[in-house]
Amino acid sequence: MDSEVLERWTCAKSAELYGIHDWATGYFDISAKGEVIVRPKGAGSDVSVSLTDIVAGLRQRGLGLPVLLRFGDILESRLKLLNESFASAMRDAGYQGKYRGVYPIKVNQQQQVVEEIVRVGGCYHHGLEVGSKAELVAALASLDDPEAFLVCNGYKDEEFITLALYAQKMGLNPILVLEMTNELPDIIACAKRLNLSPRLGIRVKLSSRVGGMWTESGGDRSFFGLTTSEIVEVVDTLKEHNMLNCLHMLHYHLGSQIPNIRSIRAAAREATRFYIGLVREGAPMGLLNIGGGLAVDYDGSHTNFPSSSNYTIAEYCADILEVVMTMINEAGLQHPTIISESGRATVSHHSVLLFDVLDVSTAGVGRIPESLPPDAHELLKNLLVVRNSLSNKNVQEAFHDATFYRDEIRSLFLHEGLSLRERATAEEIFWDVARRIARESREMKYVPDEIENLEVAISDVYYCNFSVFQSLPDAWAIGQLFPIMPIHRLNERPTRNATLADITCDCDGKIDKFIDLHDVKPTLTLHEPGKTPYILGAFLVGAYQETLGDLHNLLGDTNVVSVRVGANGNIEFHREIVGDSVADVLSYVEYDPKDLISQVRTTAEKAVQRGEITPADRREIMDAYETGLRGYTYFED
Repeated sequence: MDSEVLERWTCAKSAELYGIHDWATGYFDISAKGEVIVRPKGAGSDVSVSLTDIVAGLRQRGLGLPVLLRFGDILESRLKLLNESFASAMRDAGYQGKYRGVYPIKVNQQQQVVEEIVRVGGCYHHGLEVGSKAELVAALASLDDPEAFLVCNGYKDEEFITLALYAQKMGLNPILVLEMTNELPDIIACAKRLNLSPRLGIRVKLSSRVGGMWTESGGDRSFFGLTTSEIVEVVDTLKEHNMLNCLHMLHYHLGSQIPNIRSIRAAAREATRFYIGLVREGAPMGLLNIGGGLAVDYDGSHTNFPSSSNYTIAEYCADILEVVMTMINEAGLQHPTIISESGRATVSHHSVLLFDVLDVSTAGVGRIPESLPPDAHELLKNLLVVRNSLSNKNVQEAFHDATFYRDEIRSLFLHEGLSLRERATAEEIFWDVARRIARESREMKYVPDEIENLEVAISDVYYCNFSVFQSLPDAWAIGQLFPIMPIHRLNERPTRNATLADITCDCDGKIDKFIDLHDVKPTLTLHEPGKTPYILGAFLVGAYQETLGDLHNLLGDTNVVSVRVGANGNIEFHREIVGDSVADVLSYVEYDPKDLISQVRTTAEKAVQRGEITPADRREIMDAYETGLRGYTYFED
């Protein structure tokens, strides 16, 4: 008997299989009941709740899956960790400046998220970063702390500049960052018109580059920032207008997810040299904005792999300060206030997407005959002989023979040499051979490449109630890896290897790359779905996914629920946002639901007049159509 069958499965084995202790940073774990629990305050906290209990509570309230859960307590914990890590590193190093974080709204622009960050970050004077006029408008309605920075990046027209300067008049602390030299004349003109001295920053285009998916954000060919000669031009222009005293900040940005701490140190060194150069030109400066890039360890490998990071937040803070402090001390200057735009590391952990499995497709599942009729085709008989004679001594030979006979049978079928049922029998025998070969190969010391790929070929497809394009667009667009695992039954042995397909009816609507400590896995090990719903969770999805999601197949926003956990572990559904209805998403693409109802009613009435349906039929059709318009865009029980 297989030793794996005899060995008892435990929650600890599930934790190792899905790597939850590697990527969850203490916020998620597995209970003794085999369910994923959330610890909103992080590792060491005694307060936890089960995700399955949250789902049960939502269903009792009439809210179904898929659902995006936002844990405000985790968001608060991440902000606290970032700010206190910098404070601790500054104390240890004897750094004389301050740290001020700003949250880039583009990472997750949802009002609830932005307002929560402003609220819980208030004690740290945590500010906001905007990159467009719309984001600035949102920020002005959210931020009221005069000590928090409002960093204004992106292209700026006169209206954008005027709004930012009005914010300064109202007592806020906006910094207008020059992305291009042609923004400066407009800023100077608006400032003179409003009779105030703007606070300016310069985004420098560093030569330093980083690895990972966002490497084009840095280097000489990066799209944003000023070259050295353009910086000199800006300084000279400010001097001409007696406004060099307005230049306070140097800003740089290398990318959204920087996995290697060496890249961070190199960029900080180069940027600090620019900062020193501007001080020596006569600018007051005082602010060094190190941009974003603080990475999230999605796969838990703690390496410089693009979906990981080989450093902790504490190491990030200490290394930045060491580089800046050493160079500033050598130059004999005051330590600047450090500003960072760490969005991904702030919001990723606080959101979890939960979705249920609707169906499973397994290659070649059927009844395998032990024998065939006497008049069966010779190729079919040969294929069955391969299947019945398979052993661990002839694995590779059996694979070659089975593949040959299968291809010959397919060719014969195309030329009407075999019936549909005979073709089906051949396929079932072939896939049974493939599964047996895959099992045998697990015990082999050397596995040929052609057989090694069989595990993927014979894997199941789990059809899931979500849209990759709407809820996990980075998984489709840039191959971003997210931790995905079942949220229950983790005290049971998972026996199926699967890829995930969404309900968009698109060949790209799938997930076939999964996290692994050593590589990227092509399949995810899951349980056989039973009579009760089988629920999966995608974790660390709080950054960018809601903003980038689209209406592929007109599948709209999912239900969203903000969850807080009381001191006694009770679940508080803080805020519920019902997902898009069919009418909602149709209105986004310029359909008027009232016109649609009228058009269908006209079509139905014509059918009544032709005698194809009765008036009662028409009423039922219209009721069904209007119910469909009000319905959730995802699968509903």
